[in-house]
Amino acid sequence: MTSAFCSELETRLLRYVEIETASDAASATVPSSTGQLALLRMLASELRTLGAHAVHVAANGFLYATLPATIRANAPRVALLAHVDTAAGVGSGPVKPRIHRAYAGAPILFPDDELLLLLPELCPALGEKLGHDLVTASGGALLGADDKAGIAILMTLAHHLLAHPELPHGELRLCFTSDEEIGTGIHHIDLARLAADVAYTLDGGAVGEISYENFCADNATITITSKPGRVSALDLAAQIRAALPHAAHPPEMTEARAGFLLFTGQEGTATACTLHYIARDFEEEALAAYGQQVAAVCARVQARAPHARITCTFTPQARNMRDRLMQDMRPVHLACEAMQALGITPHSPPICGGVDGSHLTALGVPTPNLFTGMQNIHSPLEWISVQDMALAVAVLVALVQRWAQERA
Repeated sequence: MTSAFCSELETRLLRYVEIETASDAASATVPSSTGQLALLRMLASELRTLGAHAVHVAANGFLYATLPATIRANAPRVALLAHVDTAAGVGSGPVKPRIHRAYAGAPILFPDDELLLLLPELCPALGEKLGHDLVTASGGALLGADDKAGIAILMTLAHHLLAHPELPHGELRLCFTSDEEIGTGIHHIDLARLAADVAYTLDGGAVGEISYENFCADNATITITSKPGRVSALDLAAQIRAALPHAAHPPEMTEARAGFLLFTGQEGTATACTLHYIARDFEEEALAAYGQQVAAVCARVQARAPHARITCTFTPQARNMRDRLMQDMRPVHLACEAMQALGITPHSPPICGGVDGSHLTALGVPTPNLFTGMQNIHSPLEWISVQDMALAVAVLVALVQRWAQERA
């Protein structure tokens, strides 16, 4: 069955990646870039043509649509989500996707950047895709399979289910979100319009991934002000930074489950200065310990500088969705069953970053993250297998039928 999805998935992915949708953390608009709304409007038009119901594009960068139930039983409403934005800062210019048909194992070259080279020796997953049709960019810009692969998968699923009303499923909600890459978009979601009992984000990597753990995350902002002629705020900032060297290591240097406190920037003058840190850990207690450590250092430096004022503010960003999902693991178990029925071995790597599902789960809609097949995300070496995307569609077809057997 999966081969029947490949042509449509490829066509959709190539069309969607050509629309520039990078989110912009410096923007004051919602969504943060106009291209996101352009893609949302395109998807809305396509969904109406397919026969989806209640298609609505919200001005704040969300697209909602409904696939009507094909059963009479009161099954839980399942929402399926993907984000339209892509990461900024990787290359420039238009995306020029390339198809590597029936990949035979040779090095993949990038015509717009001769320094780029994709090799199975350096990317073991690539060597497992012999015979697959792979998609990369040309080297000049990010491909954007994160998360336009998820979009193509959901649109292909919608087409298939609407064309086959004999397949049993409850009412399904599709939701395409904005500004996931900068962590702000999901806070504008309309839960009443989503109206889902359970959800899945299609934003994962290798085949078989179903992730339901993510970093707890806080931001720390340290503000230092000092009177002219007294101690310099920049000197106090240097003392604070020097007191946290053991904690300020980059996340790429950690083990899979190791938390971290990371200095991310500083601005200001001798009279007013601001430091920025991010704290990450899978356990809330460990995250709180990072906050206590920063607060203690600030207090010690403050005690030595009575003519200055040092304040430290912590802003919560995310909490581990595992803690909520452990209360009802059906979303995870049913997805695993759907994969196993197709001969796919499920695995659950923790997410060392933010994900829309953590916010939705905290709001009461349990939302694990499912695979799309994308590899090397946020890199000019990003690639994806069309056949892996087809497996994702097949898993969703099986999954919504399993939810049809549950009761709300």
